Amino acid sequence: MAATEFRRRALFFIVFAGAIVIVLAGLPLIESWLRHDILPQFGIVFDRGWELDTATSSPGMMVQTTASLIENIVHIVKIVLWMALIILIIRFLTYLIFGTAFRSSAQSEFSSLLKTVLSIIFYVVTFFIVFQSQYPGIQLAPLFTGSAILGIVVGLALQDTLGNLFAGIALQADQLFQVGDVIAIPNGGNGVVEGVSWRGVKIRTFQNKLLVISNAVLGKETIEVAARGHLNARLVNFDTVYSDSPTRIIQIVRDSIRVAENVSQKIRPIVRIRNLGDHGLEWEVKYWLDDYAKYNDTDALVRQRIWYAFKREKIEFAYPTRTLHIEPRPFETPVEELRDSISERLCKISIFAPLSEEETAKLANATTTRVFAPGEAIVRIGAEGNSMFVITRGSVNVQVPENGLPKTINSLHKNDYFGEMSLLTGAPRSATVVAAEETEVLRIDKIALKPLFESNPELVRSISEMVVERKVLLDSMTENAMGSEERAEKGMLRSIKNFFGLK
Repeated sequence: MAATEFRRRALFFIVFAGAIVIVLAGLPLIESWLRHDILPQFGIVFDRGWELDTATSSPGMMVQTTASLIENIVHIVKIVLWMALIILIIRFLTYLIFGTAFRSSAQSEFSSLLKTVLSIIFYVVTFFIVFQSQYPGIQLAPLFTGSAILGIVVGLALQDTLGNLFAGIALQADQLFQVGDVIAIPNGGNGVVEGVSWRGVKIRTFQNKLLVISNAVLGKETIEVAARGHLNARLVNFDTVYSDSPTRIIQIVRDSIRVAENVSQKIRPIVRIRNLGDHGLEWEVKYWLDDYAKYNDTDALVRQRIWYAFKREKIEFAYPTRTLHIEPRPFETPVEELRDSISERLCKISIFAPLSEEETAKLANATTTRVFAPGEAIVRIGAEGNSMFVITRGSVNVQVPENGLPKTINSLHKNDYFGEMSLLTGAPRSATVVAAEETEVLRIDKIALKPLFESNPELVRSISEMVVERKVLLDSMTENAMGSEERAEKGMLRSIKNFFGLK
């Protein structure tokens, strides 16, 4: 792409510069033709150069005016052609120099400013030289430097422009920020830098508005820069009551946010007590972002993950102790009714079909309810586990890794269950299960099943057979594999007894 652009520019330069050089080389011939062949026919004869020969030409006012007009036209044409040639040369040279010396995007804004300033200086200097070559009797320097009034007018007119220009050069020379960085300006808003020029900076705010600030104003402000590609930190605060263990809270919060989207995996989040407040512990979570431009969404996601983690672990947020909260007492489902509801759900689970009504009630008493946020992992592949889950509300996706990316192989909904192998045998999780929406599950732990197995040993055999049948169905085993199924039943029975310490 760069080679194609260079060839295009080089061809354009050669063609147009060559055409201008040919015209400049032919101008003396055209002047000679005008002076010696065309103009004498109208009574205008030149002595040398463009000076009238008063001996042969009529010295009338019309003749002098015409001769002066023709001379000025020729000089102006030469000035225009020379300036066009010089502009072509300068633009091609600046492309060669700045296109190779400032290739990186980090230097593109500075090179643009420097190229503009140098080009203007070269254009002014060469114009003076070309003009003086055509009109040696006119001195431009005294015209610009000798007029105090003109200097004042020009200075006042260009005050803001020159201020923006030099402030832009200073800002880009220091490389304070680049396109794509997030900057914050006191009383000026914040957003992502979209463009930098010699006039000012364009900032796209997080409300998708375009904010334009001149370099002269920006040079006087204190600017906070979050550089793109760097790990920039954010802080989120929350409060908890004094009765909850700080060590437990630190672990729960860190585990809940460390795998959140846009939270960097390179630096572990820091959870620390900010203050011992009047109404509870005041906490501060510090984490680093992969893309700082998305910090608003990430802050909200972190707060959401903390809320769900506290909800599951029965941790309370602190309320101001000096505020009186009066509200109607919420309706609470009676314990017996809640237990009957859980028992009814467990009866619908195939592997618990061998349980008696009394055993199902005991199991229901030992279950716990947990709520997970959308996109939050309930179990992770390879993790140790001794529990299973029954979905009471929402849905989940079962995922396994494929080519380094998660692949969904199944979706489970209300009254479906998962994790029974880890509950019965302690086997590592064979897949990652992620909540597709806000999902409520019943968690059944090993400690809830062990008393039932000890009091009714026949349950072990019945449940092992149910688990093997489910595994055969999931693995899509063929009918001629019945021998392996029988061996699987014996192996499952042995694994369950070993895991629960049964004889």
